[in-house]
Amino acid sequence: MSAPGTLTPTETERLTRRGLRLAQFTVGYNVVEGAVAITAGLLAGLVSVVGFGIDSGIESIAAVLVALRLSARLRHGGTDERKERITLRLVAVTFFLLAAYVTVEGIRSLLAGETPGSSPVSVAVLALSLIVMPVLAAAKKKVGTELGDNLILADAAETRICVLLSVSTLAGLVVFGLTGAAWVDPVAGFVIAVFAVHEGREAWEGELVEDDG
Repeated sequence: MSAPGTLTPTETERLTRRGLRLAQFTVGYNVVEGAVAITAGLLAGLVSVVGFGIDSGIESIAAVLVALRLSARLRHGGTDERKERITLRLVAVTFFLLAAYVTVEGIRSLLAGETPGSSPVSVAVLALSLIVMPVLAAAKKKVGTELGDNLILADAAETRICVLLSVSTLAGLVVFGLTGAAWVDPVAGFVIAVFAVHEGREAWEGELVEDDG
């Protein structure tokens, strides 16, 4: 593997195109995953699954930003840093809205004593995410490392956070299925809220682009 500083223009273009394809795949996969998760979560009354689905949409937005920037590089064009900063802050707002949603819904569910239904579809979506997302994160990290590209490395970190969200949400569903403890789902939603606030702060501060991975 060539060091980032010794890559030829051809190698740089090849890796950039690979990074672009990974970002495009992320968008497509997360849009479908999010739609299925939100639908299944609403039907079963699972707050954490709905939150997971909304987070998939947010991950798609971040991937779109990465794809647009990589496309601009391939066209040898520049990037409007001011507009990108504004866009990142809009992404940050969506993270904060996600955190607010799952927190409010979780508290409402706890106070009302609601019992969520079972959802095999939700379990299947989360299990598939646990298979796909680690592979995708590793591929992004490899490309980002070879390019010495902090943006792709940050995107890889976001994908790894998606893995953690899958784990926490699936764990909540499994524990609820085994014990019948209705409070587990709202608590899993609170975990997603914590992750959302963390990602939102990073996006607001511009670390989605500037963080060194």
